[in-house]
Order: sequence, then C-alpha cells, then structure tokens
Amino acid sequence: MKRFCLDLTLEELKEWCRAKSVQSFRAGQIYGWLSSGVTDTEGMTNVPKNVRAMLEEDFIFGEFKVLEKYVSAIDGTTKFVFRLHDGNIIETVVMRYKTGLSVCISSQAGCKMGCEFCASAKAGFGRSLTSGELLAQVLVSGKLMGERIRSIVVMGIGEPFDNYDNITGFIDLVTDPDGFGLGARHITISTCGLVPKIREFAALKSQVNLAVSLHAPNDDIRLKIMPVAKAYPMEELLAACHEYTSITGRRITYEYSLFAGVNDSVRCAEELAGKLKGELCHVNLIAANEFPGSAFRRSPSKSVAAFRRRLEELGINATLRREMGTDIMAACGQLRRGMEQS
Repeated sequence: MKRFCLDLTLEELKEWCRAKSVQSFRAGQIYGWLSSGVTDTEGMTNVPKNVRAMLEEDFIFGEFKVLEKYVSAIDGTTKFVFRLHDGNIIETVVMRYKTGLSVCISSQAGCKMGCEFCASAKAGFGRSLTSGELLAQVLVSGKLMGERIRSIVVMGIGEPFDNYDNITGFIDLVTDPDGFGLGARHITISTCGLVPKIREFAALKSQVNLAVSLHAPNDDIRLKIMPVAKAYPMEELLAACHEYTSITGRRITYEYSLFAGVNDSVRCAEELAGKLKGELCHVNLIAANEFPGSAFRRSPSKSVAAFRRRLEELGINATLRREMGTDIMAACGQLRRGMEQS
C-alpha cells in the first residue's frame, strides 16, 4: 500500500534515493518542498521530471484537497474541509491570535469516543489519520493562509490518544529542525482521558502540552456525558494526571465545558476544586457551543462567571477560553465529519 508523501522522514527519503539510484542531495530538496506544504510533485520545480515520476509511482501525492473554505464574519477564523486520498473528510481550523496563526487539527476522520455534547461523535468513524496527514493540515493550512503556523492544538475531530503512534510520529515530524521545526512547547495535545496513553505519554517526557477534557466534577455527571468514564473513572484518571505532572514537571490543562443545568453550578465548582487542590494544573473553562440536534445548552454568562469566581476563590487558576468561529461551526465541539454536516 502506498504511503502518503508527508509520512516520509528525511532518512526514509535518503534511503529511497539510494534504492532508486537518485543523487542523495535530492532527498533534502524533496523534504524541503514537503515541509513547506507542497503535496504535489509539480510544485517541486528543482527536482527532475524523472525523479518526480518515480515519487508519484511509489507514494501518494496531490490527494490532500480543499473541498470547502469557510471564513468567520465575526473574527476571521478559517475552517478548511479536506478530502483525503481515500475519500474520507476532515476539518481543520485556523485562528488568528496576537502571537500569530494557530491551527486546530483533526487526529481522526470521525471519533469513537461518543461524548454526548460533541458534534464529531454524531458523524460516525472513518479511520485514524497518518502522521503525514496530521502534518499536512499544518503545512497546507499555512500555505493556503500565506503565513507560517505558530502553534498547534490537536483538538479537532477524533481522540488523539486513540491514534497514539501516529500522534507521536507527527510530533517528531513537525518538530524536526530539518523540516517544519516547530518548538514542542507550541503544540498541545488534548485527550478525553485514555489513562494508559497518558502514562505512556508521560514516560516520553515530552515538552508538548497536555490538555485533558474533564467536563465534570464527579463520575455521576461524567458518565452521563462521556462514555470513556466507564473505562476510566475520575479517580483513576486524576491519578494518571498526577503521575504525568510528577514525571514531566509540566502543568496539565483541564478543559471544562459548561452546560446549563448539567455541570455549571457553584457546587460543581467547589467539588472540582476539591479534586484538583494541590495539583499542578489550571482549568480552561469553555462556554459550551451548541450544534443542531444537541440536547445540551450553553451555560448562561452569569453562571460561567460564578463558576470561575468560585474556582479562583478556592485556589484553582481558571481561564475562560475565547471561542472563535462559532458562526461557521468551527468552535470547540462543533466540528463534524462530512460536508453535508459542515
């Protein structure tokens, strides 16, 4: 089976050149083009046609296509709908901050986690993305925007740690100083709480940021909205998170979407603070976004403010995430797999 061009490391390209009796310096040229977001051989203007033909014979090129582009009238957030070589569809979101462009990428075409409040869970599951398909979202989005991507959040469609090997492969590719060369601290991986993979990731002692989608102060509430809680109760999850901070010395971000009448009471804030007291963490509150067919409603702004205030009174650092692209269904929890649902 052919591999996608961006799955290739520089060393693999060097080996390919040796096997094909191609001059060794061509590997660096090809890798340079790929690392700049060129995913078709026609754009590799300094590579001979015969070498380009051999590349096309052995690898997948020109198949990372933009089906749709949506631009928010509110804040300029841009959502790209990409079609992969096998017909699967993913969504990628580019946001502009004072520090530059940030891209929210998908890790899978669809999601198996089934969180009740997330649009991605309602659209079925296609497959996990390869390391190169993760990288392509960064490189191609930056190329389309005409500007270098400055930070990456893996918070789009899918559960990153359900695609663990490709996620770690992607980190290696995107941080490669001979390639895109992004610093690891400019990358954030978000998981709904796959405990074994949190422990495995901790052992890497990576500088990549870790975010954990908590969304509840206890198992009773979490079980109702996140099926993953059946496999990994909160006590087990928080123990793994504590282990992560102990091993890495890095702070964890707990993501907490606030839903009216579900998890947004002051009592919930107090219970959450009790669970997190003394931990190296901060809580990122999200005024939950609604989507057609969802039974969940956004928590009123007064409830959000009261929740945050109570957390801070109890010594838990909390921020309110700035939601972007809500008018183009590009905000947290709104991404879907498939154009008919975009």
